Amino acid sequence: MTGTLVIVRHGESTWNQQNLFTGWHDVPLSDKGVAEASAAGVTLREAGLSFDVGHTSLLVRAINTAHLALTAADQVWLPLARSWRLNERHYGALQGLDKKATTELHGAQQTNLWRRSYDVPPPPVDAGDPEHPSQDARYRLLAPDVLPATECLKDVVARVLPYWYDAVVPQLRAGLNVLVVAHGNSLRALVKHLEGISDEAIAELNIPTGAPRHYTFDDDLIVLSAAYLGDAEAVAEAAAAVAAQAGSA
Repeated sequence: MTGTLVIVRHGESTWNQQNLFTGWHDVPLSDKGVAEASAAGVTLREAGLSFDVGHTSLLVRAINTAHLALTAADQVWLPLARSWRLNERHYGALQGLDKKATTELHGAQQTNLWRRSYDVPPPPVDAGDPEHPSQDARYRLLAPDVLPATECLKDVVARVLPYWYDAVVPQLRAGLNVLVVAHGNSLRALVKHLEGISDEAIAELNIPTGAPRHYTFDDDLIVLSAAYLGDAEAVAEAAAAVAAQAGSA
């Protein structure tokens, strides 16, 4: 019997709190994010969900969210795999910039195109820029040509799906229950694939922080059900907050 999947976007980070483009920049959870991560674990425990394996990105906000959630769910012992393929989208030259200030400088249309379009990336960073992944030791063993200087969502789909097929699918087919803790855009990429969302419609999808989304599948890994766990009103409010970050919601 096919296992089940739960995906969780990390809790609010300090740069989320400051409304900055974060991307691959490594920042910690805010106090609110810590509370969101623990609350996600309580939700998982109250739903009676248990896991066999988990996956996170290489960014500490996702790693710490997984740890806090699993602690609250009484499953902190869960083995976790970590991969750069689950990292947030690289925002290129926008990383570290204020979202509303960027909207004021470049206009809502251009900023929204960079933020939400499927195939238009922001301006890239140079290879020697501190925001380029080649400057970060955790990526030192990767081939230089896989390290992004900027990404659109289409690029994120292209790097997330190999990990889905190679690492997660075999576990689900083996009947294992899988937890994936990652980021707004790496999870949007996965949701797009799982739920068959079009290139145009994916622009309107907002993944709330700290809200577990539960999937069940048939034997061919076709989605049978997909739903957020916990308080529906709180989930909707969190998704609306994500949509408002550029001042255009």
